[in-house]
Amino acid sequence: MTPSLGPYDALRRIAYLLERSRAGTYRVKAFRAAATTVRATDPAELRSRAASGTLADLPGIGSSTEAVIRQALEGEIPAYLISLEDLAAKPLVTGGLEVRAALRGDLHSHSDWSDGGSPIQEMVVTAMELGHHYLVLTDHSPRLKIANGLSSERLSKQLNVIEEINSAITDFRLLKGIEVDILDDGSLDQSAQVLAQLDLRVASVHSKLAMPAAPMTRRMIAAVQNPRTNVLGHCTGRLVEGSRGTRGQSAFDAVAVFEACAAAEVAVEINARPERCDPPDELVTLALDAGCLFSIDSDAHAPGQLDFQIYGCERAERIGVPVERIVNTWPLDRLLAWANPATDGARFGD
Repeated sequence: MTPSLGPYDALRRIAYLLERSRAGTYRVKAFRAAATTVRATDPAELRSRAASGTLADLPGIGSSTEAVIRQALEGEIPAYLISLEDLAAKPLVTGGLEVRAALRGDLHSHSDWSDGGSPIQEMVVTAMELGHHYLVLTDHSPRLKIANGLSSERLSKQLNVIEEINSAITDFRLLKGIEVDILDDGSLDQSAQVLAQLDLRVASVHSKLAMPAAPMTRRMIAAVQNPRTNVLGHCTGRLVEGSRGTRGQSAFDAVAVFEACAAAEVAVEINARPERCDPPDELVTLALDAGCLFSIDSDAHAPGQLDFQIYGCERAERIGVPVERIVNTWPLDRLLAWANPATDGARFGD
């Protein structure tokens, strides 16, 4: 059971557990907003307001969050937190623990700079708490306007923020990355000059998912053969459950695409989001037989979703993916050397 926490930590823990359990966004936002208010409020004022019954006058404090704050101030474990911890005691999925123990980081995550729900700093703190050595921040590229994709200018500003974060922490590294859209012709939705500034790049198809198989195959192979591509993200684009409904998988010559991935040493992502579960088991097996590398990623859009990696770990373990072929089990130096193999720019034509 979680020991007694202060109000801020209790609210933050509740938000994390709600995200982990895939609770409604509005509930999560309520607790994260309350945590932000608590952090910005002097502790003496919190205690005074709790005594006078005016906590709810503070912005973002409602009846549920007020109860949590009161109980935490009294040195108690909030009742709501107890109920969530009891639920969290049951694992998300059975299996995958050996692979999960081998993972050193997560190569696909989002912040509130694009369509994530939390600041970069909160994603970093949670990744550290989960035992990661590194996390790649991969907010979206410009074309995906619905996801608030980053222009070159905004991405440049984000890179400065990442450097500031890294200068303030030890024993962990936040890596500069992007989830870059694969355009219709297989080119990437960002310039080579911008992509060269990054540590790692996930390339994904987000548009025209129902394109006929032949042009989709050419599109994906072109993206895989781009020397800046490191990971092929959620390759079928399918949705198998969730609030967005379901969506069938894109049609393409999987053998040809995976052979291209193996030849270019591009990792095939095992996207661990429960609503994606992408690629399906039979395609993971094809990629395994083709000699591909893999990356098991949460595709987290909130801190609690970083724990989703276990779903991908269970699948990798069950299908028999060797741990040594999972690139985010590698130490940081090896990962960066793989993602950027030619320091003299020869491979990239720079």
